[in-house]
Parts: sequence; structure tokens; C-alpha cells
Amino acid sequence: MQDKDTTTVRSAEIEEVTEATAALTADIDALIGQLSSTPHKFTIDTLRSIVGEEHTHLYVATVDNQTAGMATVAFYTSPTGRKAWIEDVVVDSRFRGMKIGKQLVDYAIRCAKNYGPCSIALTSRPSRIAANALYRSSGFLTKETNVYKMNIKESATHS
Repeated sequence: MQDKDTTTVRSAEIEEVTEATAALTADIDALIGQLSSTPHKFTIDTLRSIVGEEHTHLYVATVDNQTAGMATVAFYTSPTGRKAWIEDVVVDSRFRGMKIGKQLVDYAIRCAKNYGPCSIALTSRPSRIAANALYRSSGFLTKETNVYKMNIKESATHS
């Protein structure tokens, strides 16, 4: 006997964040807490910085005027071509199972297509089973590579 699919599809309104507000800052801080096992405090200054970045786009999904999720798309050009990275895709636990993550990823892909020919990349921890299934179902392929990370704690002075 098969389990019935209990997924409820909700249509989320997805918009680019163009203004930093205290309420949205608090909502994003809560989302980051659900995304990262070592979250940092998200501040209104950080949100202002993101909003001010020309090639970074933060999208927020809302359902019934509540922040339901977010995704970020960042663009750059390197010697090997134009690229887009999808970062920080997260759906609030209250809205999971409603296909909002799929809507956010599809929206991010459309945004990248509007940017022009490019490759789109993202990363996801293997433990995020649902997220990895979502990315595969959206057409992403696993790339055999290593990811390295370095945190730089202090800003250097540029000369």
C-alpha cells in the first residue's frame, strides 16, 4: 500500500527585496537560524548591504503576508564565463511541504536566465535530503568537486 501524497501546494508571492526593514531583518534572521547549524546574527546593516549590491538579488517568498522563505542569487563574470550562484535557499518550517522551495528555486533560475547565458551553481549539504531532491528535480546535476572554505575575520585595508 502506497502512502498518499500529503503535499499541499501554496502559491507564494516572490519579490526581490529592495528595502531594508526591521521586520524583514527579524524574519531573515529566523530563516538563517533554520538553515545553518552555526548561524550568525543577521542585522539591518547586513540587509542594507545586500540590497545595495548591484549583482546580488535577495528574493523573499510570502504566504498570507508572512515571510515563508528566501533565496539569494549572485552574479559574476570570470575568465571561464558568466556565472550565477544560488545561495541561502530556506523555507520556514511552518511552510515546508507546500512546494515553496520549488517556487523559490524556479524563480531564481528565471532570474539567472534574464541575466543572460551563464552557468548556475549551488551547494547543499548531503544531509539536506529534501533540498537535494528539489535541486535534482529542478535540473541541477551533481558536479564532482571539492568545496573549500576560509573565514576571514578581519577586513584588510586595500591599497
